[in-house]
Amino acid sequence: MNRLLILCTDATLAGLIRSAFDETIIVEIANTVEIALGLHEKHPFDIIFTDLGLTAAASGIGFTEAVRPFKRRHPGVQFVVLTSRRTLRNAVRAVQSGANDYLTYPCDAQEVRLVVASARRAAVKRLELDYLRNQFWKTDWLDFTKTCNPGMLRVLEALRSVAPTIATVLLLGETGTGKSLLARLIHLHSLRSGRPFIAVHCGAMAETLLDSELYGHEKGAFTGAVREKPGKFEMAQGGTIFLDEIGTLSPAAQIKLLQVLQEGTFSRVGGNEVVKCDVRVIAATNADLKQLTNEGRFRRDLFYRLNVFPIEAPPLRNRREDIPQVVDVCLKNLNTQYGKNIRGLHPDVMEAFCAYPWPGNIRELENLVERAYILERSDILSPQGFPSELIPSDAAVVSGGQGQELTLAAARSIANAEFERRYVVNLVARNRGKIHLSAKAAGITPRHLNRLMTRYQISKTEYKRMDQEK
Repeated sequence: MNRLLILCTDATLAGLIRSAFDETIIVEIANTVEIALGLHEKHPFDIIFTDLGLTAAASGIGFTEAVRPFKRRHPGVQFVVLTSRRTLRNAVRAVQSGANDYLTYPCDAQEVRLVVASARRAAVKRLELDYLRNQFWKTDWLDFTKTCNPGMLRVLEALRSVAPTIATVLLLGETGTGKSLLARLIHLHSLRSGRPFIAVHCGAMAETLLDSELYGHEKGAFTGAVREKPGKFEMAQGGTIFLDEIGTLSPAAQIKLLQVLQEGTFSRVGGNEVVKCDVRVIAATNADLKQLTNEGRFRRDLFYRLNVFPIEAPPLRNRREDIPQVVDVCLKNLNTQYGKNIRGLHPDVMEAFCAYPWPGNIRELENLVERAYILERSDILSPQGFPSELIPSDAAVVSGGQGQELTLAAARSIANAEFERRYVVNLVARNRGKIHLSAKAAGITPRHLNRLMTRYQISKTEYKRMDQEK
């Protein structure tokens, strides 16, 4: 932890912080967010001291959003916010939003050194935890277990705890949040990982077929049963069975499942023989089982049997900071499957992804990315490959929204601003973040271009990274 950045306009404060360290520590100073991002892009910093007022003024958004570009480049970077005693409440909010510590000015060198020592201890602890997590997760699943979201981190910690046990797990969450992947993750990191993992979608078949599917049937049990057939519970013997959409089970199917969970036995359809089974059950639902129980549509005793260890997967809209990582995993899988070499998303697409509510969650994102991937002929997924409801066309900006009518002058102003923003984004992307080259192509000065980029919150570092990765 030998690289520090001071982001502030107060030369005296910056000098005081710099003086707290000897020559073995590299300390750099930046007076704008853009300069700080450029320095961080070239050589990532371990700790960034940032003036809270400067960060907020430059971004116009919350602290979490303001530091996201820095975190994207180096997820382990730690932030210490600098603020006056008058605005101490804002510093506390920043810490709640992800800052590691804060200093109120005027401060002294000893305070600075104490804060850095604390940050070092936190970094060592985080690295130790990351190492232990990576030791636990199997290599093929490391991409899936990378997350910056506190809610998802809690989910993974719960999985680490429950996976080695034989406890029944109930996975909750909206459609498309990855419950089936979580179930497989539990199985592969359990003591049963060498035995079968059998998945059954309970809502995808009729009740009569579901009985036969789960428990098997004897020859002649019903028309068409020309031979004995083992069910999924027998096939999963010694392993794990995953029952998806468990809330759709009929009352009769619920009674039979309750017997399996309570006694570990069942009978095939049309048979009298009692079959013993040693199977771990993982169930999943997007319904509110507690509410279904209160309404009398789901057995209370079965709910208690299933609800031994509940885990709720957060929706994608609540873990927007993970969207770039989810997209990277999607592209890696698609590159392997289709043989292309697409490296990322156009910034407009990523901006739209981070603003979209994702009613279909990760499944919806995967489908949209795959469709755009198939259509794309360049090495970056462009806006043209995505539906207009995700990335509106330029014509949409002339509407005031919510029935509001605009004057011609106001509509023209909005349209011109949107055109200018898109022009600058495409210009800088084309020239891979090179300001002088972009300004020359546009016929304007680099200073003018920098003003436009600041106005529209466009960072050249994103495009420079694409150039480096190429």
